[in-house]
Amino acid sequence: MLELHDAPLAPLTTFRLGGPAARLITATTDAEVVAAVREADAAGTPLLLIGGGSNLVIGDKGFAGTALRLATEGFSLDGTTLELAAGEVWTDAVARTVEAGLAGIECLAGIPGSAGATPIQNVGAYGQEVSSTISEVIAYDRKTGETVTLTNAECAFSYRHSRFKAEPDRHVVLRVRFELEDADGLSAPVKYAETARTLGVEPGDRVPLADARETVLKLRAGKGMVLDPEDHDTWSAGSFFTNPILTDEAFAAFHARVKERLGADAVPPAYPAGEGHTKTSAAWLIDKSGFAKGYGTGPARISTKHTLALTNRGEATTEDLLALAREVVAGVREAFGITLVNEPVTVGVSL
Repeated sequence: MLELHDAPLAPLTTFRLGGPAARLITATTDAEVVAAVREADAAGTPLLLIGGGSNLVIGDKGFAGTALRLATEGFSLDGTTLELAAGEVWTDAVARTVEAGLAGIECLAGIPGSAGATPIQNVGAYGQEVSSTISEVIAYDRKTGETVTLTNAECAFSYRHSRFKAEPDRHVVLRVRFELEDADGLSAPVKYAETARTLGVEPGDRVPLADARETVLKLRAGKGMVLDPEDHDTWSAGSFFTNPILTDEAFAAFHARVKERLGADAVPPAYPAGEGHTKTSAAWLIDKSGFAKGYGTGPARISTKHTLALTNRGEATTEDLLALAREVVAGVREAFGITLVNEPVTVGVSL
């Protein structure tokens, strides 16, 4: 294991923000990960796990504990079963499954971060979520001190949520197993309307795997959602807020608010989200509350390509970012009575 002290954390995040860690350990095997976690827990030292750093907002003061960077490697295909080490680069793993002719995660191409983070957030985009293909998660249980294998059901997946997110200090994901599909080189049925429209097919159709992946990559790049060091629109955590899920009663009140503010013909986005619930669009809420693409005059601004991404224009601090986030949250709440919830994990700070 590599160990550093007073180590910068900003370079390990896609925001490129945050102060140093008192101690930074880089682990390259599962055994090293478990040993580092056990050591920190035994000593009562605060522990911060870092994978690809694409979902982290670290405070300017840094982290007064041990930051553990998971740099484990491992890509294994056995028929349609895929096993990834937690430290594997997610977008590279997606590309390799497409090359292997296996469907199920091709529309999750271009998402920054590591494989181990995908079950925590139940990562999803363009009509796919990892919960639909994850069969098992191998994790170190900090409560029992044992390595455990959790089934899909035991992961308690829901929209951008899981057992791991509900109990953030319990499990350390070591490996993730997926059950993919051999559809003779074709994708899973295309579910997302924008993807289908761009591909020139109907929702539910299948297309060549490579076409699905390339289309998603182009769509994401157009929204600044594919990492590019030269493009400050990608110095972000992707979508900063989750799409609100409202009860029928809350959605009715919101709908009335929309008509009052935007006119009788205004109709907000609405998607089924389980019995008695409707999901609406955080990006739509932000835009209709007066926060357009590129909003802001300081070093932290809304992306020029997508209203849902808050970005570091190069000289921002974490406090600059949080000030912008709070302004957006307050504006949406005032306009529509909905409180947006941040998607990235905050460390040493909060909205």
